[in-house]
Amino acid sequence: MKKLIAFTILLAALTSCSDSDTFQDIETPPDTVTPPGPGTPVPEPVAAFSYTKNAKSIIDANCIGCHQNGRSAGFRPLTTYAEVKAAVENSGLLNRIQLQTGQQGIMPQAGRMSQANIDIIVKWNTDGLKEN
Repeated sequence: MKKLIAFTILLAALTSCSDSDTFQDIETPPDTVTPPGPGTPVPEPVAAFSYTKNAKSIIDANCIGCHQNGRSAGFRPLTTYAEVKAAVENSGLLNRIQLQTGQQGIMPQAGRMSQANIDIIVKWNTDGLKEN
C-alpha cells in the first residue's frame, strides 16, 4: 500500500511538469533582451507633480472657501503656493486631509475629499513640492 501511495505521488509530480520554458521567459538575461525597433513608441518619462499643474485646483476647490482672509480659517490662509507648501511642511496638512470622515481635525471639515485628490497632494509632496 505504501508503494502504491508513493508511486501515485511520484506520478502526479511528474505529470504536473510541462515542457514550457516559463523559467527561461522569467530569467532572460538582460543582455539578451531585444531593444525596441524603429517605430516602436518609447514611453515618455512621467513629469513630477507641481503645485500649479496638479495641486492648486484641488486646494482652491476644497480649502480656500475657509482658508482665506476674512473667513473662518483665515488665520491659516491657503491662497498661495508658499502658504500651501508651509502647511504641508509645518502644519500637518497631509495628515489632516487623510483622516476619515468623522475624525477630529479632518480637512476639509465638510468631509473627506476624494482619494484621487488626496493622492495628488501626497504625490506633489513626494515629488518635492515643486511650484511649476
